[in-house]
Amino acid sequence: MLPGKPLMHVLPMRWNLVVQMVLSIPVVLWTGWPLFVRMVQSFGNLSPNMFTLIGLGVGAAFIYSIAATMAPSWFPAGFRSDHGVEAYFETAVVVTLLVMLGQVLELRARRKTGDAIRKLLGLAPKTARIVLPDGREQDLPVELIQVGDSVRIRPGEKVPVDGIVRDGHSAVDESLLTGEPLPVEKTSGDEVTGGTLNGSGTLLVEAKRVGEQTLLAGIVRLVSAAQRSRAPIQRLVDRVSAYFVPLVALASVVTFIGWAVSGTPAALAHGLLNAVAVLIIACPCALGLATPLAIMVGVGRGAESGVLIRDAEALETLAKADTLVLDKTGTLTEGKPHVARIRAVVGLTESELLHLAASLERGSEHPLAAAILAAAGERRLKLSEAANFQSTAGVGVRGTVDGKQVELGTREILPAGTMEIDTAEVEAERSQGRTVLFAVVDGRYSGWVAVEDPIRSTTAEAVKQLRGDGLRLVMLTGDNRTTANAVAKRLGIEEVVADVRPAGKADEIKRLQSQGRRVVFAGDGVNDAPALASADIGIALGTGADVAIESAGVTLVRPDLRAVARARRLSRHVRATIRQNLALAFVYNLLCVPAAALGIITPIWAGAAMSLSSLSVVGNSLRLRTK
Repeated sequence: MLPGKPLMHVLPMRWNLVVQMVLSIPVVLWTGWPLFVRMVQSFGNLSPNMFTLIGLGVGAAFIYSIAATMAPSWFPAGFRSDHGVEAYFETAVVVTLLVMLGQVLELRARRKTGDAIRKLLGLAPKTARIVLPDGREQDLPVELIQVGDSVRIRPGEKVPVDGIVRDGHSAVDESLLTGEPLPVEKTSGDEVTGGTLNGSGTLLVEAKRVGEQTLLAGIVRLVSAAQRSRAPIQRLVDRVSAYFVPLVALASVVTFIGWAVSGTPAALAHGLLNAVAVLIIACPCALGLATPLAIMVGVGRGAESGVLIRDAEALETLAKADTLVLDKTGTLTEGKPHVARIRAVVGLTESELLHLAASLERGSEHPLAAAILAAAGERRLKLSEAANFQSTAGVGVRGTVDGKQVELGTREILPAGTMEIDTAEVEAERSQGRTVLFAVVDGRYSGWVAVEDPIRSTTAEAVKQLRGDGLRLVMLTGDNRTTANAVAKRLGIEEVVADVRPAGKADEIKRLQSQGRRVVFAGDGVNDAPALASADIGIALGTGADVAIESAGVTLVRPDLRAVARARRLSRHVRATIRQNLALAFVYNLLCVPAAALGIITPIWAGAAMSLSSLSVVGNSLRLRTK
């Protein structure tokens, strides 16, 4: 084990081997004990792995060397050289140390793949300052904060809960959570998210979600689960690995037999040494790391940029998709509509029509309902209670307001034979991208409300990027065709499917899939959940309904479709990295196993090569952190 083997010049051969044995025992049996434990476990579980091969190789070399030292007369002539029966303690020791060193370096490198989770966990503050009912303020552990508590967030502090600003004004840095570099202005009525960083102002926030219910906690759970998930290609790797270890063991036996009958001096000794080299160099560690490490780093990188990937299969499917179907409201548009115009007929004033519509819409959660309520608030209208409220998805709402039967919705609610509609005026509103809601009072057409939902400032750029990425873009909306075409024309989307009810969205997805398309659907509303679930992969905007997020394979923390293009690039990088890792692992074995069998690579160099192959896979996967 020492350069030049100086002990051979001081001690007789036998005592030289005894000293080597004594020095080797603590290294092999203490330092290398975990290797043998995991080898035994692999036998017990009937699942041979890298430790099976390493344990067999090191164990064979070590036990052979002990026997050669203690009972050399037992060995036939094929194990003897000019110096007698040679021992390979240095092989057992150096391979053990190289493997353990490789494991340590690999674990340190793999820890970097969890940086995304640790970074997310580090966003959560440990304490929060609550404002008590008597006005006193008290610092408490964040675990003790309850929904409804008032929390004071001072300049430079992290937001401890998800909540609504009740007082104050500040710019909040959401970059570590959403990837958006610019601070977002927050004032009374705005939502804030736990883990974000308050700027120079002071905010008084009412807690709405705390502890495990916060968005940050949900992101951590989602990312953790995704990093543990298995890509479809991993199933192929698992099948290969199941046969790989037995085949390597067989190759090792064949190597020994081949050398044994070769007729070379000390043929059996060379055969044993080279058989051990085959066992060690063919360790499938790199093969086992190839896919999961790339998935871990890729999912973590996505989380850092505000793209939450549910599992590895979603990541792989996103890279293969060729069609992106986009909901309009809240996806292409801001999802914050406002009333642009009101037209009343049959003796009603605009305020009276708005009063009836807003009173009815109090029971609805649709974004258009919020716009009508906001318009009534601006006019300071006193609303009435609505009785017998009913909502029909994709059609509208109905109920009783001030003793009148009121309906509000699409053209489908209009009584048969209605002739009073000013078609030209309605179409003019729709041509500007506005949605027109018709009103029917006591069975008579009574007017309409035009609602405008501005297109997001980032949508046009996102559409350009997605089209440039080779995706076929389709707008799918329940809105009127004229309105939908107006929005599509402004964005450059050529394919539009309009006037579709919620159930029909899923049918349209299936129609595209029947054409052999791999379909991605992006939406944010409750009525988008069936389409999200039907698509090959669904993308939900994080500002949308919980049911939409739960149905999606990918969630965008920030409602910016440019993140879809980023997610597609990331998914392709992950797939490429997995292929590179697998190629590294297979080429390594293809070249090194024959070299070890022929005696070109000794067990010591085999151990070094095995560790380097694993580290090369780890290093290649970590490159994804810069994508």
